[in-house]
Amino acid sequence: MNRLEFLASEASASYDRLRALPVRVILDNVRSMYNVGAFFRTTDAVGAEGIVLCGITPRPPKSGIAKTALGAEERVPWEFDWDAAAAGASFRKRGYEIAAVETSATSVDLFDWQPRFPVCLVFGHEVDGTQRELLDMADVHVRIPMLGMKHSLNVATAGGVVLYELLRKYRELHRR
Repeated sequence: MNRLEFLASEASASYDRLRALPVRVILDNVRSMYNVGAFFRTTDAVGAEGIVLCGITPRPPKSGIAKTALGAEERVPWEFDWDAAAAGASFRKRGYEIAAVETSATSVDLFDWQPRFPVCLVFGHEVDGTQRELLDMADVHVRIPMLGMKHSLNVATAGGVVLYELLRKYRELHRR
């Protein structure tokens, strides 16, 4: 076994102990099929439990979703609910911490946040953000640190950043 194969097997072994990442994603009126497809692909990559598509969020099968999901839309469990707040309330009843990824006066830095798994992440409309009722219901608002002139990321990019940080934190919990 060469060094690269050894490193790959070590990395794989550290993730093999993990089962599904106990995270659900709610997309609240995310309108772009390409963003939705990217969420499917990323939730598959981190082993998240699934996605809830709410409001005007497009649903498979759609070619725009398939183009970026690359088949993940067929593997990742998903459901649809017109009412994102009702979906959030359902997860709360099941013991999920509700985390709105949103910059607000009370937001905590993603890297300082100590999630209580299982977690339900909420991402809102690309321009208007998450609806007020869902923001008010959230246990925590989480912001991604932004050092440049822009104060936000594309919603699918933000999803990737947050989901991989949750995977890192969950993996760290299981190392102890």
